[in-house]
Amino acid sequence: MMKSLSFAFAFLAATSSAFAPTQRNALNNHALYMSETEPAVTEAPIDTAASIEVEPTIVASGSSAAAVATMSQSLPFLARPAALTGELAGDVGFDPLGFAKSEADLMNYREAEVKHARLAMLAAAGWPLSEVFDKKIAAVMGMEPILGSDDRVPSLLNGGLGKISPAYWVGCIGVAAMIDIFGQLRMKSD
Repeated sequence: MMKSLSFAFAFLAATSSAFAPTQRNALNNHALYMSETEPAVTEAPIDTAASIEVEPTIVASGSSAAAVATMSQSLPFLARPAALTGELAGDVGFDPLGFAKSEADLMNYREAEVKHARLAMLAAAGWPLSEVFDKKIAAVMGMEPILGSDDRVPSLLNGGLGKISPAYWVGCIGVAAMIDIFGQLRMKSD
């Protein structure tokens, strides 16, 4: 028990550095520019007594390539994955299982993450709204409300999923599949 607690604390302490502010020079990050031209940078004298220790970096080839740290910011004991270059918002090198092998994989995973986040937001709003408006909508449509006796929505946790028609679930999966297919076709055409 004590070993697992100490391991969990060590893991949380190691990953908390992803949320700590960094001492990076924002003018060197090309992703932060609002225009194609870089702002004029004036060099200030460096005080060697107050200089900051900098981690080793890899400079990629190319005119717009920025320096990328060799170690991940989120997990400092792991090397930064090659596909995570720091160009995307929130990119601190977190891919401990190495899912993103290329930039195309990274963009696919990013798109999937955004879709799942939007679906989760809709579900978080839809669950309580369905409890509030179910009886009113059922009365307008001349149907029987599906809320339980305790005014809870049928779910795996609350029970009562037998009240929902299987055709509804097939329809939900069909609509979700069509949205995904249209999205994939749109991405291919772009």
